[in-house]
Amino acid sequence: MINFRYHVVSMTAVFLALAIGLVVGTAALNGPAADALEKNVNALRATNSQLRDQVTGLRDQANREEQFVTEAAPIMLNGKLTNRRILLLVLPSGRDQVEGVESILKTAGAKIAGTVELTDKFFNPDNSVELLDLENKAEPASVPTTAIPANSDGVESSSALLAAVLLDRTPAVPAPDRAAVLAAYSKLGYLTTSGAVTGPAEAVVLVSGSPYTDSQAGGKNASVVTTAVQFDHAGVAVVGGVLGGEGNLMLEVRDDATLAKTISTVDNAETVQGQVAAALALYEQFADSKAGHYGVGPNASALLPQQQK
Repeated sequence: MINFRYHVVSMTAVFLALAIGLVVGTAALNGPAADALEKNVNALRATNSQLRDQVTGLRDQANREEQFVTEAAPIMLNGKLTNRRILLLVLPSGRDQVEGVESILKTAGAKIAGTVELTDKFFNPDNSVELLDLENKAEPASVPTTAIPANSDGVESSSALLAAVLLDRTPAVPAPDRAAVLAAYSKLGYLTTSGAVTGPAEAVVLVSGSPYTDSQAGGKNASVVTTAVQFDHAGVAVVGGVLGGEGNLMLEVRDDATLAKTISTVDNAETVQGQVAAALALYEQFADSKAGHYGVGPNASALLPQQQK
């Protein structure tokens, strides 16, 4: 009869055999396995070093190209926008690009008529009713009623009012009325101004970035497009944007056959090259009444507008 001692001896023999097998196997394979592993590690180190060198080289190349465009900008833009009054309309996602865009516009000779930054609150669908009520209260008698859409879309109505007081129109909106409208929207947190708004502008550059991605992204991104449309109705419009993301203003304009005919777009406004393209796109609009699409992304016709004589 098999007793408990037999089971103990059997189990001990099994574990002893496993231990001996592990020791023997490790001793037999340790040399070749370690050598193969070391070779793989060294190969990966060499590959990573090559990739780092490539990234460093590409970064240096991009920096040199940016430096070249920066140095060439005064030549390319010489007198193109002399005394043209340009409004910078900054969307919440475009704050990082606005300083560079403004600098290049000034290099081209433009006068910045004002920098108006719309806040996230302006595009929040929950505020549509308040925006509609604000537009009704802030609209001065100097703005023709035909300039404001007759509907219940607060973003559309407010965008139309802001476009009417910030861009050239006939008859001109008096400076006190323009100041009052801006103050009304600023007081409730819908916009801020950087410096003085000195008068109506001949054109607007909408400085944008990546689209909204939160739970209300669809409504907010649609409202951004609505704002662009209203400013386009009131005057010359160029979108200085960046690539990426569903609902991106720049891509939405390009994908709309109607808007693409009247609103120019630049998809790399975070770079000096893109900022130069935005200035030249304005010049193209003034010279030829023609919209163009520039940069490195989808549906861009060229890096820069063709130089006009």
